[in-house]
Amino acid sequence: MTQTSLSRWLKMVIAGIGACGAVICFYLVPTFGKELADANPEFAGCYVPWLLIIWISAIPCYLVLYFGWKITTEISRDNSFSMKNSNYLKYISMLALADSGYFFLANLIMLLLNMNHPGIFLGSLFIEFAGVAVAVAAAALSYLVQKAARIQQENELTI
Repeated sequence: MTQTSLSRWLKMVIAGIGACGAVICFYLVPTFGKELADANPEFAGCYVPWLLIIWISAIPCYLVLYFGWKITTEISRDNSFSMKNSNYLKYISMLALADSGYFFLANLIMLLLNMNHPGIFLGSLFIEFAGVAVAVAAAALSYLVQKAARIQQENELTI
């Protein structure tokens, strides 16, 4: 597999994830939330706050996809191990960690305001754990890419 074809496949995956995320965030969540609020009037006051929490949580996710796209562009230029990619992975790590922290705090606040069920709160810990796992993996990859970039740079300087 060439760098260009690998990059093309990765870009298709990123575009697919972005499209699926848009359908979930902007169609499924509002639709099911509205149906839940209509069927259970006691939850009607929770609809808009939860919708805003989910939409705000989607912003870092789309920024991660943007940086992933930039990484695939560098891969297509045969520049896989570069300081640019290391920095992009570091940004991905910080965004994933920040989004996980935000989602945890938002869930906790909603629980304290009695706008969340304890079971939903506990279930959301799996989502937050996945975000932390992505952050740790991206940080580790950032370190390894940075190390490989330094080795590559040293090798280019030797005759």
